[in-house]
Amino acid sequence: MGNGTAVRDALRAPTRALRQAIPEVYRGYRELHDTALAAGALDAKTKELIALAIAVSKECDGCIAAHAHASVRHGATPAEAAEAIGVTFLMNGGPATVYGARAFDAFQEFYEKQSKEQGA
Repeated sequence: MGNGTAVRDALRAPTRALRQAIPEVYRGYRELHDTALAAGALDAKTKELIALAIAVSKECDGCIAAHAHASVRHGATPAEAAEAIGVTFLMNGGPATVYGARAFDAFQEFYEKQSKEQGA
């Protein structure tokens, strides 16, 4: 389906243009992002899975792609991603079944890519 890399690629140019127009805002957001997702009482993997679930509930394809990729980088498994996404069904109902499928597709895309890279 292309819910991972394709979404990130489509957003790259417009995001770059906006970041150039408002660099201070992006710096502030990056600081918030890095601080919120840093390991603390919760590890980074758990925080990324939470962010992935929220991305599903917010129906944000760009957020789904970003946090699916980050979840994989932090060691999340497909089973962990599926369970986190499953909670969104409870909290967001029917729309979560659509965006949840997109999120799981993106997660699987990044997971398979990382598995191939580590196996090669």
